Parts: sequence; C-alpha cells; structure tokens
Amino acid sequence: MVANYVRRERESVCLILFSYKTYPNYRLILAANRDEFYDRPTAPAAFWDDAPDLLGGRDLRHGGTWLGITKSGRIALVSDFRDPAAKKKDAPSRGLLVSNFLKGQEKPIDYLKKITHKACQYNGFNLILGDKSQLYYYSNRNKKAQEISPGVYGLSNHLLDTPWPKVEKSKKAFTYLLSKKEKISPESIFKILADTTKPDDKSLPNTGVGLERERILSPIFISSPDYGTRSSTILLIDEENHVTFIEKVFDSKSNQPKTKKYEFGIHNKSF
Repeated sequence: MVANYVRRERESVCLILFSYKTYPNYRLILAANRDEFYDRPTAPAAFWDDAPDLLGGRDLRHGGTWLGITKSGRIALVSDFRDPAAKKKDAPSRGLLVSNFLKGQEKPIDYLKKITHKACQYNGFNLILGDKSQLYYYSNRNKKAQEISPGVYGLSNHLLDTPWPKVEKSKKAFTYLLSKKEKISPESIFKILADTTKPDDKSLPNTGVGLERERILSPIFISSPDYGTRSSTILLIDEENHVTFIEKVFDSKSNQPKTKKYEFGIHNKSF
C-alpha cells in the first residue's frame, strides 16, 4: 500500500515543469501535477475569502496551499522531497510556506532568508517562489537559495532537474512542444501531464520506499485505489502580464475532471 510510505500531511505538487523567460510573448509557462490521497479534504482553485488577491487550491486540514498566485504577481509552489527515513512526525505544514509568502509583502530573497533559519523543522521540501521581477528555488535538502535564470526546468520529489524518469520524459515533451513556437495550447500541455506510462524498473530511483512503491509513484500521472494525481494545473503569464490559470481536478471514481479557469491582469506591469 502506498499509505505505508506517504504520511497524510502532504500538501505539495509532485511534478513541476516550467519555462521562465524563454518563450516568445510569455514570461512564465508552468505545468504541475499534485499527487495526494483521494480522501484528504481539499478545496479546488479559487480566490480566498481571507486573502481576496490570492488564487490557489487549499488544503482544508492546515489551511495552506501547494500552488498559488496573487493579483500583484507573487507566485509560489512547493514539492516534497521523498526521504521516508528522515520523516518527522510533528513537522509543520509545508503548504504554509507557500500561503505565508503569498499573503505577505516581503521580497522573495528576504522571505527565503527568514525561513532558512527554521527550514530544518520541516520535512524535505522544494520551494519555488517569486514576485514581479525575480524567481527563486530553495530546498531544505541542499540549503541554497538559487535565483532562477531563463530556461526550461523540471522538478519532482528530489532536487531541481534531478533526472528521474518522469522528469526527463515530461521535460523532453514540454521542451519539444515549446520548440514549435506556436500559440500555447493548454490542452497540449495537459496531455503531457496525463501520461500514465510506467518506466522500466532499471531506470527508477531508489528513494527508500521499495520497488513496488517506486513503480506506483513513477508515472507522470499517478493512479491507484487510494492515492493518485488529484489535480493538474497550468499557469501562463504573458508579456502583457495577463495571467491564465487552469486547473483540472480528479477523483478516484471518474475519468472526467472538473475544470476551472481564471484570467486576470497583474497590477504592476513588470514581472
């Protein structure tokens, strides 16, 4: 059972692809899959009642989010770092790292400096966050804040661009799609995120969960009786600072996702 490995405090995305300042007319193109137990209470993407400028899904257990953006252009998302041997029983929620940044006013680098001092309290995480001018990556496993330069990146449950099969395969497909220089088709990106193919056992990482669980967790889109890909999200920010946010939500009983789409302009003209 996957439940033997995954503790139910997870509130993070498990596959992230993004193109930053590389594609014509778009400053950011981001795609993500969030994997979670089907019975964990979660609210779909919406603007929050207690933070009206914040758009994102919401974990109803701890109140944080795994991915969000604000109308002022603050963006953040988190993935967990798979290391079951180092799990802390009473670690704080990683989703609050995202929501606290989005609700705040601190510059990204100042926020990262602040959380660095308490990062060891959390279970392993990767955090991507930024504002109107900069984007950063930080993990409490390598403990280095890295300003992200223009490029195409992939991230799963290890460090940025670690060549896991799902990262390599999805990043290759994503890069090829962008190389066409055609108008962005969200459905073409969702197709990449929907791949359920399992890679060969020889290429799987050894993260300490056993081969059977590595197989279950290995596809880009995960499906099992109690655990799987709960949502797929695409976030686009163009050169005019227009945001397109599309989320598809899945459950264990239906292949027909519930889709929500939001569009708005960032307040400030620089991102």
